[in-house]
Amino acid sequence: MKKTVQQRAALTAVLMITIMGLSGCERIREVYGRRGAGEAVEVPSIVYAVNITTAVQGAIQDHFALSGDVVAASTVDAFSDAAGRVSGLFIQVGSRVARNQIIAEVDPSRPGMEFVPSPVRSPVAGTVVSLPAQLGMTINQAVPMARIAAGDGLEIRLHVAERFIYRVALNQPVEILLNAWPGEILRGRISELSPTLDPLSRTMEVRVRVYNPGTRLMAGMFAQVRIITAQRENAVQIPSAAMMTRFGEQFIFVVDSSNPEAPVARRRDVIPGIVIDGVMEVHQGIAANEEVVVRGQTIIYDGARINIVERTAPIAVN
Repeated sequence: MKKTVQQRAALTAVLMITIMGLSGCERIREVYGRRGAGEAVEVPSIVYAVNITTAVQGAIQDHFALSGDVVAASTVDAFSDAAGRVSGLFIQVGSRVARNQIIAEVDPSRPGMEFVPSPVRSPVAGTVVSLPAQLGMTINQAVPMARIAAGDGLEIRLHVAERFIYRVALNQPVEILLNAWPGEILRGRISELSPTLDPLSRTMEVRVRVYNPGTRLMAGMFAQVRIITAQRENAVQIPSAAMMTRFGEQFIFVVDSSNPEAPVARRRDVIPGIVIDGVMEVHQGIAANEEVVVRGQTIIYDGARINIVERTAPIAVN
């Protein structure tokens, strides 16, 4: 008798589970629509939130940055013909002087002996870059009165670390930025490479010749220099963050908007080129003006439905 009661209870439980299952199936049909016999119920796919931007086309260049000092390309010292006290100084650092211009006077007088002051003339035309002698100082013929940068030529002196030597060469173009003129870029070229390395710092001295535009570049300034190692014109560019690497393959995801109401992501294998400052050149795999996923791409796959949350501004190109 006891066994019969247990069997009835078990049968009742099985019937309840079956009824609930049938009820659940009916609910699925109500939600997703009734299907024919043997047809599977369609479950909606996941939609992934992403940020995108637009691929652009323009010039891109690879470079590495150094800093250095602006110096005169060549300097000449002016000396006095007589020893004595500097009684007159008619120039200052930065003054422009002409050849044979009187820049100072030296009084060779001694106690009980008075002489006519001896003029000191500039041996070349140029700009005064330093004044070793000062008014009232006693000097002799071996002490330079002034140091003059001949002509308008100015250079930037750099020191390149040993590991970067292979990336520099004569006549290589450079871009110069100065704290005194923010936002402006001056141009120059590598004019001289030292044949030896400094044994202490393991660096090679490099000279960059700059053509002074007006008075913007002056000796003594601090300069930031970008040495251009590679340059491309009309290169397709995207943010380097868009690049994915899986199992040795490099690819990106672009937006397929053939159905505007349900855009999807499409995988594109790419061949990257120059990568600099968060910008990547793409040799193959994407064209200018295509939309590329730059955030959220790590969790999507080829054909995944996407929801475009934000469109970021394209890269600024020249």
